[in-house]
Formats: sequence, structure tokens, C-alpha cells
Amino acid sequence: MALTEADTRAKLIDPALHRRGWTEDLIRREETDRGIDVVDGKPRRRERGRTDYLLQVRVNITAQPIPLGLIEAKRDNEPPDKGLEQAKKYARLNHVPFVFSSNGHLFVEYDHLTGKTSKPQSLEVFPTPSKLRQRYEKRSKVSLEAEEAKPLLVPYPGGEASRRYYQDAAIRAALEKIFQGQKRVLLFLATGSGKTFIAVHLLKKIADAGQLHRALFVCDRDELRSQGLGAFQNVFGADAAEVSTANPQKNARILIATYQTLNVAGEVEDAKFFLENYPENYFSHIIIDECHRSAWGKWSIVLTRNPDAVQIGLTATPRHWEGGVEEERKEDEEITANNLRYFGEPAYEYDMAQGIEDGYLPACEVIRRMTDLDETGVTREDIERLGGKDAITGQPISVADARRYYEAPSFEASIQLPDRVRTWCKDLFEMLLQTGGPHQKTVIFCVRDTHADAVAAEMNNLYAEWCAKEGQNRWEPYAFKCTAAVGGSQYIADLRGSERSHVIATTVDLITTGVDVPILRNVVFFKYVRSPISFQQMMGRGSRIHLPTNKLMFRVYDYTNATRLLGKDFITRPTPPQPPGPPAPPEKIIRVEGFDVHVNPAGTYIVIGKEGKLGMVTVEEYKQSLAEHLVGEAKTLDDFRHQWINVQDRKRLIDALPDDGQGIRLLRELLNRKEYDLFDVLAEIGFGVAPKSRRERVEALHYKHGDWFKGLPKKTANTLLALARQFEKSGTEELENPHVFNVPDVVKAGGLEALKILGDPKKIISETKERLFAA
Repeated sequence: MALTEADTRAKLIDPALHRRGWTEDLIRREETDRGIDVVDGKPRRRERGRTDYLLQVRVNITAQPIPLGLIEAKRDNEPPDKGLEQAKKYARLNHVPFVFSSNGHLFVEYDHLTGKTSKPQSLEVFPTPSKLRQRYEKRSKVSLEAEEAKPLLVPYPGGEASRRYYQDAAIRAALEKIFQGQKRVLLFLATGSGKTFIAVHLLKKIADAGQLHRALFVCDRDELRSQGLGAFQNVFGADAAEVSTANPQKNARILIATYQTLNVAGEVEDAKFFLENYPENYFSHIIIDECHRSAWGKWSIVLTRNPDAVQIGLTATPRHWEGGVEEERKEDEEITANNLRYFGEPAYEYDMAQGIEDGYLPACEVIRRMTDLDETGVTREDIERLGGKDAITGQPISVADARRYYEAPSFEASIQLPDRVRTWCKDLFEMLLQTGGPHQKTVIFCVRDTHADAVAAEMNNLYAEWCAKEGQNRWEPYAFKCTAAVGGSQYIADLRGSERSHVIATTVDLITTGVDVPILRNVVFFKYVRSPISFQQMMGRGSRIHLPTNKLMFRVYDYTNATRLLGKDFITRPTPPQPPGPPAPPEKIIRVEGFDVHVNPAGTYIVIGKEGKLGMVTVEEYKQSLAEHLVGEAKTLDDFRHQWINVQDRKRLIDALPDDGQGIRLLRELLNRKEYDLFDVLAEIGFGVAPKSRRERVEALHYKHGDWFKGLPKKTANTLLALARQFEKSGTEELENPHVFNVPDVVKAGGLEALKILGDPKKIISETKERLFAA
């Protein structure tokens, strides 16, 4: 009988590794966070995340172990290289150069540097720790005992549990570049993945190794500076200080500053504050947060004035774009290409698709809407028929003052359309009521300040009407403008922290980058977005899990087809600068009312990882893809049922589904199947079986198998029925959770000891599962 992957690892691979000198302290089982399911309206972590099997070396007894290899285990009756492609992906995510796949008898190795795969070899000749270290040092051209490599050996102040696997990988990738003599490093990590944690601990390791003189952390806007200051002071204490125009903080070791404070935010600024306070090569290390801002504007002086400094760029903007037409991508292509030209290829990348797959970032649903007026545009004849007014004075305008034709992207910028604003807000408010109520924290991206004012007013009116109708007390303020023109940064804390006010923020671009609002549930596009970089940043505002408020997914409401920017790849290349043309004369903004505006559904989509990139599929497309993959893995319903009952087989089955099965749980939400186990969701999609809720399955277990229960010892039967009630609450995985035997109802019924009466508890639970999932 073939061994499972877990048994292959435990019974064959581990003993062989031990014989080759890989003691337990050199084998790290790096488990990703577990994804989150919603059960009875409450968040619940899945029983297991992905476990990567890392091989690490330790330079001395106090040093941080350094991962160098990853080994993927497969069943002992499968080819040894079956897991190699999977292992390559996980090795890249963990930033290790040596990749192995084994069936417990033989192993194959992939060398990331040469790109070559070895022939199958016996595990008895598996590389020893000293051999793997020698190979690593040879390619790095630096001994791990050398002074340059010291930061790699510094432990985390909060211990290993304080970091996520990809954060550690990014830090090691950056440190390797630095100790190999490279002064410029680029790191790309998705919004919400903890770039500030990486910045703080990267500098901490360098400082503890005695290699940091003075560091500068540069970010955009005061809100981000405050967030960064808190993170740095948690680790560096008083050594970290906030730069202000009144205090350049020359006595601090870590300086946190904004572009604005340094007088380098735009072309018209003179960098006076920066030049007067910080001489050339004043900083030994500089970290640029959100470095997708073009480094070739005024603020590049921060880098060029410190040529000897180690310069690290952090960005959530990928180097490969998804979507948009050439014209829309042009400026972003140039920014990204110039960043690559200056910093080089990213030392490490971790995108949103991987974050969703790993369970660190929330799932995302996209709801697209289509508006008839946006399709037709507004003509001069429309304005003549309805009458246009000057948006500032309210006086009628001459038709000759209007354009011949206004396309949708000019709406609210050049022509104000109150009927469209009112219709959009009503449509959005109704959808909020359908998906959890009006009190969901939401940000609406608007065209300009006047548009943000109008949207906030309409949302407040709709909310006041709803409260009056439902007899509810109003939360004040409900919708509010949050833009730079009104000092909106002061309201961000209210959006983030207030539980009974500041619910809907209307903004232009104040909340586009970096602002941390984990509680945010909805991102709404009321503005046309041309820049893929801007879209990526705006969408990223929702990409944080927030367990205290049960926020496990977020929605994107797209009224302007902004999500078209999730499309096809392009590779960025530098483009020569173009001379600016003469400034255009200011255009008179007009206001036109009287349009009959209609909004129609344009599809609901699931955001998933496709071929390692972020993409979208419709619910129906995802269901079809699921069905095709499912019947490919399980030919019949009986085969599917058999695989589902076995823990290892079920894991392998789900991993074989599109997006590693990450979209199934979101699909369950969209299909209104929250009361159903994933078994029934998949059985319906793949085999056309009418689904049963978890409660219906437990009830059927009672009456269909009553005779079987009567033949069991009373305490055993009671315990199995108590376990079934736990399944009703939480699904299949709850039956395999060892902590389930600590649940009071299970303990009261007889607990684990009651199952041992019949021998191995696993066998009786497995038989119960077979009966539970019987048709």
C-alpha cells in the first residue's frame, strides 16, 4: 500500500535526512497562515496552511538559521520529480536557491543558478548541511562568517513567530544583495503584506550587526509618516524620530520623513530643507517607500546626494502590468522602467494573488456596473435641450461655450451631471443594503473635490431616508469628504477607528497609497482611472484582513470599468522624455440636469491568481473551470466522496483546483451556500447533485443510520452525534480538529475515550464521515 505524502516524509525522507546530518533544528517546517472561512457569521481559520519543508544551516549557536533549500515530498509510489515544478514556486517564495523533490527513495535537484535538473539519485547521497553551505558561499562569493554577512545571522527581536515567511524571504533577499556589494535594492510586495515590517527589521538586522550609521525612511504624506514612526519606535525606541520642518532630528539614528517635509515633493520645490540640514552622504541607508513615484523628479536628489548609501526601494506596484491600453500605460511604463533601470530587477516579489492564496490577504469580489449615459456621452444638442449652467455662478451658458461632445472620462471634471451622481449613489446604497447594511466602511474614489462633495451629500441623504424608514438613529457623520483640500488626513483616523461614525469616505487621491485602513470593506470607483499604478494602489486599500470586525473579504464596485486594468502582460521599457507643450486655457465647467440615467449590471467576478498573476473570472467561468478540474481529479461522485473523506486526498484534490482552490470559499458566499459544506458546493458544480446543508446532512445521519447508532455503545454513539453537531457548525475540517474533543458537548457525551472503546478513533470517525456524506 502506497504511503501518503506525510508518511513518506516521516518514515522515509526524515530518517534519510537525519543520516545525512540534517538534525531537527536544521529542518524548518514553514507553514503559511491558514485561510479564513466564514462559519455562522464568524471567522474561522482553516485547519491547515501550506507547509514548506526548508533546509537551513546555522553558522553558530546564537545565529539566525539561514534557509538554503526546499524539499517537496511526494508519495513513495510516484516519480521523484513529480513535485519539482511545485517546489520551484515555493522555493522562489521562500527565497532559497536549492530545490529538491523526493518520493522517499530517490530525489532530484533543481539548481536555480544554472537552471539544470539532476538525474534521480538515492537519498543516501543527499547533500549534507556543510556541502550545501559550501555551494551557497561559492556562488555568493562571501563566507557566511564574513563581516559583510553578519546581518543575515541576526535573530528577530520578536522571535521567529513574529514574521511571515515571505517577509523573512524579502529581508534575506535584500541582505544578500547588500553583502554582495550592491547598493540598490528593489522589493515588490502587495499592499497589505507588511512592507513597513520589512523596512524596520531590515534596518534592525543591519544595525545590530554594527553596520548602520544613520538611516532615512521616506514616505508620502503625514499619515504614512505617523504609521512608519510607530512601527520604527516599537523596535528602535527613541533612536527613531519624526522629521518636521521645525526639527530635522539630527541626533536620531533612524529618521522618518515625508517628501513634503524635505521640500522634494514636486518639480517646483527647491529641496531647501533637505540641502540645508543633511550634507552629502549623511545617510548610510535610505529606504524609499512607495517608490513607484517617479524617482526622476525632484526627490531623486535624496538618492543622488547620498551615492554611498545603500538605497532600498519598496513598492506594491508590479513590474509586469496587467491591463490597460498603450496610451493609458505609457507614463506608468516609464516610471516602472526607470525604477528597474535605477534599482535593477526586484530582489524579491510577492503579489496580491499569492497573498490571497496564502490566506494573508482577503478574498476579493468585483461588481461591475454599466451606465447608459457613459455609453452615449453628452452632446451639445443635449445641453441645448436641457439647458446648461455655469457650475460656479449658476448662470445659464451659451451653447457655444460647451464642447461639441463630452465623453464619460470628462464627466464631473468638465461637466457636472447631478442626475448621474444621484443614480450611482442610489444604486451603490442599495447594494450596500443587500450585502450587510449601510454601515460598511467604504471609500469612494471621485473625480475632483466638487464631485466628492456631491457624492457625500447624496450618500448622506440616502442614509437619512433609510434611517427614518427603519426607525434607526443616524450615525454622524456618515458620509464625509476626505481630500487634501479639506485637510482630509485628519479624518483618516476616524475612518479607521470610529465604530459609529465616518463610514463612507469620498476622496480624490488622498487614500490611494499606503494608508492603512484594515477595516475597509468596499472600494468604489466613481472616477475613470487611466493609470495601472493608480488602479493597483486604489484597489489595494481593501486588501487587509481585519478579524475584530469579521472582515475576511472586500468588494470592488466598478462604475467606470477601472478593473479593465486587470488584463494582459507587458514588459516595461524606458521611454525618452517628451518636451511639455503650451498650457491649455482653463475650460469653463458646466452643469446640466434633467438626464434620465440608468445603471445596469455588467457582471460579478472573482479575483484569482491565474498563472502566477492577478486576474478576474466571472462566477460562471469559475464554476465551469472548477467543474472541469474536479471531474479530471475525481471521475465519479463516489470517487469524489472517497477522496473528500481522506484528509490527504482532499488536500491534494483542492490543491489541483484552479487557484489552488482559494476561490471556492468566496464562491460559496456568492452562491448563497454559507450553510453548506464545501463538499456539497463542489458536488453540485461538478456532478450536478442537489446540495444538502450541513444541518440536513446531520439530520439524515440520524434517521438514515439510526440502526447503526443503536448497535454502538451508548457513549460512543452520543459522542459521534455530538461530533456531527460540530460538523453542522463548522464543516468537514472540524471533524479532524484535535481540539474538537475539548468542546464541552463532546466531552459531556463521552469524548475521545468513548471512541477508543471500538479501537482506533480515526477509523470510527472515518466511517461516520462516509455515512454523513452518503447520498
